[in-house]
Amino acid sequence: MCHRCAWAAATELEQQYHDEVWGVPQTNDQQLFEYLILEGAQAGLSWRTILQKRDGYSRLYEGFDPATVAAFTPEKIEQMLQDPGIVRNRLKVNASVKAANIFLDLAAQHGSFANYIWQFVEGKPIQNCWQSLREVPAETVESQAMSKALKKAGMTFVGPTICYAFMQATGMVNDHEVDCIRYQPCRELGEFFAL
Repeated sequence: MCHRCAWAAATELEQQYHDEVWGVPQTNDQQLFEYLILEGAQAGLSWRTILQKRDGYSRLYEGFDPATVAAFTPEKIEQMLQDPGIVRNRLKVNASVKAANIFLDLAAQHGSFANYIWQFVEGKPIQNCWQSLREVPAETVESQAMSKALKKAGMTFVGPTICYAFMQATGMVNDHEVDCIRYQPCRELGEFFAL
């Protein structure tokens, strides 16, 4: 019988995300930007809600190209806020456009956003060995440092819990339970990972 992390057992959408995305080390800047936006959008909501709206986000954020999002006009933002395909929260949408500009600045300064963000785990995925979901922390020293740096750069909706969820999503940390079908594959990806 296939065992998945407890949080991913409820719906097919969660299972697919768990099996294909969560914990896989990611260095593609556009995909890193996607998860930065989605994790920020999730603040105060369930991850299932965001997964259900992921296609809407991809459509309205035009494939999560940060340069495109950085150029969104007030008119474009107003149109987005009328579309039920995303969480229609003005603060979050405005924050995402601001984040796109900061994202591009950080990428330019460091050669890529991946180079910048992976420094918080010293360029290598953290491999945890959790027996159950109850052991997984909501934030860590690394996510606190990331949050502090991103806030200093001017981003919002990047608290340490959001940053830790981002780290989990992008494989900066392997938080699959040890008996999960994805634990060992993600561990192996982490062992061979290089920026």
